[in-house]
Amino acid sequence: MIDLLFWAPVMVAGTLAGVSTGVLGTYIVGMRIPFLGICISHAALAGAVFGALFGLSGPSLMLPALAAALAAGLLIGMVDPQTVRTDLNVVLGILFSLTMGLAFLGLGLFSVYGISDNEVRNLLWGSLAFCRWQDVWLMAGTATVEFAFVAAFFKETRAILFSRVHAAAAGVHVTLVWTLFLLVASLVLTVNFQTVGGLMIYSLMTNPAVAASQLTRGYGRTLLLSAILGGISGLGGFLVSALTDLPTGAMIVIVSSLLVVVAAVAGRLRRG
Repeated sequence: MIDLLFWAPVMVAGTLAGVSTGVLGTYIVGMRIPFLGICISHAALAGAVFGALFGLSGPSLMLPALAAALAAGLLIGMVDPQTVRTDLNVVLGILFSLTMGLAFLGLGLFSVYGISDNEVRNLLWGSLAFCRWQDVWLMAGTATVEFAFVAAFFKETRAILFSRVHAAAAGVHVTLVWTLFLLVASLVLTVNFQTVGGLMIYSLMTNPAVAASQLTRGYGRTLLLSAILGGISGLGGFLVSALTDLPTGAMIVIVSSLLVVVAAVAGRLRRG
């Protein structure tokens, strides 16, 4: 049996992580920029690694991680694909390889300086089972900022999802909205990657959104369904992990992947 009172903050944290990354994933999948999430999360990881090298630990690692993620988000926001004459995913791929290289360089320096890297390595796999209410409040605050952005720029982001060129022609301040979106994405990913894990958060960011797109159409409905499926992935993954004594992060990935399969089958049956 699961002690619901003891595990309550963990279950709420898993649900919040799934909901917030599910909403974020709707934009990332819709704009076909899958490298964005993994790029920013690896930038956050690199920031945390070098913060630990300089003596930071525990919750204070959030500061360099967030600074690195925001820097990456601003850098991406300054890139105009038409000016650089290449696809945005190519730019994201280059930045991803750089941030990953920096992260692993920092991990290698731990042994050089004789410092334990256990705390930083845990960021790769997440620490959902160790979440407490103070972590939940931080995640809830981050989700509130994200939902406020979605509500404030609902029409603008819908236009950008369709076409950045057409959105600009219609009078949308594309650069401003796009940069704000990247900053919000950086905040959401940084706060959640320490819980879900830098290597696991990619599944929560893409799978619920892909599953939602198989089951429904329309911007608002897809956002809502992706959030629901993300919450199911986070909470369901933890419950399966608690009942089977298997790794939580891996179970979240598997549950979210199974939702994609079920949604694809259901969508095909409905269309057939």
